[in-house]
Amino acid sequence: MSETSCSGPGDKPAPYETALLLVDIQNDYFPGGKSELEGSVDAGLRAGELLAMFRRLKLPVVHMQHVSNRPGATFFLPDTDGVRIHESVRPLAGEIVLQKHYPNAFRDKELLVQLGLLHVARLVICGMMTHMCVDATVRAACDYKFECIVAGDACATKALVHWGRTVAAPDVHAAFLAALNGTYAKVLHTSEIGALLSSPRV
Repeated sequence: MSETSCSGPGDKPAPYETALLLVDIQNDYFPGGKSELEGSVDAGLRAGELLAMFRRLKLPVVHMQHVSNRPGATFFLPDTDGVRIHESVRPLAGEIVLQKHYPNAFRDKELLVQLGLLHVARLVICGMMTHMCVDATVRAACDYKFECIVAGDACATKALVHWGRTVAAPDVHAAFLAALNGTYAKVLHTSEIGALLSSPRV
């Protein structure tokens, strides 16, 4: 049973009960992109390690790709290099790639449908930005009764300004992971997730 308040649907393990969900790991968030995040390179490397792990274990992988369609958007614009999925987690043929237009990857339901077809009960989630699309997606996944594990070192974000105060990116990152941990998800390091996946479920 999950140690969080979110538990996977059903009591019986399914063939592909654990899947990796990579959220918006796209060029515009990396150096030279239109909305560079602090720590995106390191987070991309850790996400790549997770992706290799899931491929080796032949567990399902879902790539989420944000495409901006709102007026005035400045990044993730259609048909630009910035909207493309970053080379650190480039999808292979046959891997699921879904597009979204909102922070919550579950809003358009296609992700929920795909995970249902794969009989997924537990999600390992990583990506960008910690305080926006990762946070919104984890909370929605919990509401849909998925057991959620967030790879905290495979996520990245940016500094925020609120009421005239600048909140540094590491503080934003830590605060949002702390808020998710325990109630909505279990927040772990990539290395810990590797050990968890190699252990039998209890």
